[in-house]
Amino acid sequence: MITDELARNVVGVWGDDGVQWLADLPSILRELARDWDLTIGAPYDLSYHYVTAVTCGDGTPAVLKLGVPTGTSLAEEAPALAAFAGRGAVRLLRAELDRGALLLERITPGWRARDLVPDRDAEATSAAVSVMRHLHVPPPPGCQMPEALTQAKAFDDYVNVHGDAGPLPLDLVVRAGGLMRELCASATERVVLHGDLHHDNILRATREPWLAIDPHGIVGDPGYEVGALLFNPDPDDRNEALTALVPSRVEQLADELAMPVDRVVAWGFVKAVMSDVWSAEDWSVVTDRSPISRALDIAYLLLPRLP
Repeated sequence: MITDELARNVVGVWGDDGVQWLADLPSILRELARDWDLTIGAPYDLSYHYVTAVTCGDGTPAVLKLGVPTGTSLAEEAPALAAFAGRGAVRLLRAELDRGALLLERITPGWRARDLVPDRDAEATSAAVSVMRHLHVPPPPGCQMPEALTQAKAFDDYVNVHGDAGPLPLDLVVRAGGLMRELCASATERVVLHGDLHHDNILRATREPWLAIDPHGIVGDPGYEVGALLFNPDPDDRNEALTALVPSRVEQLADELAMPVDRVVAWGFVKAVMSDVWSAEDWSVVTDRSPISRALDIAYLLLPRLP
């Protein structure tokens, strides 16, 4: 039931809390099956959460997602899904964050937008646009989801920890941090964002043509959302053919979202650098686990086009 990848990721992120959660997972699963009247089916691919098909007592097919209760990911996902209320995203059927449990609508047929890349890349980009149009609603009253701007601290942290000795070009990191603050300050709209919208998190559905899963739940400029689309799928694969798709994606996103091209380019650059900055948190000279991915190639591609 617990794969090596799940165990490695959970312990790596949540430490002792992750170790305890893995030990408790079988009993948590049994108790939720009893308390929520669920029949447990087969698990999906497991990375940082235990996600499995279930059938509710009334016969409704659903998905049960379990995670470390002390983690923040499910606590941010649940309010985002509640704000989306099924518009462009999977429906949240039930949540119990004290047990780290979300019961979600099951999406069928459920194949991912990544399956359209590269041969039908324009179709994949249009799918993402259609999802964004539904997702981007005003923050609900009393919204406690974090502001996108708070993520700019990651650039500052990188500079303070690594300076010129880090694996990433320092000038790109500094430029991205300053540009993110400028973009957030100049935003004309503030909406609930998915926060990690890319090809693996957009599924083919029947209730709507496409639905998003796994939101991070933040609030800010709608342009933030386009960034991850430029270096996905498979950002760890420095595939030149995928990088070559970026200019057309930029133009298509700008056109279909009625967003200035300069703003798409700027957010693409910021998010590309941020992706490797986050990966650099696990880098050290000793292990030489380089965080550099295709995102850096795309940052350089976009650099000459920055406003």
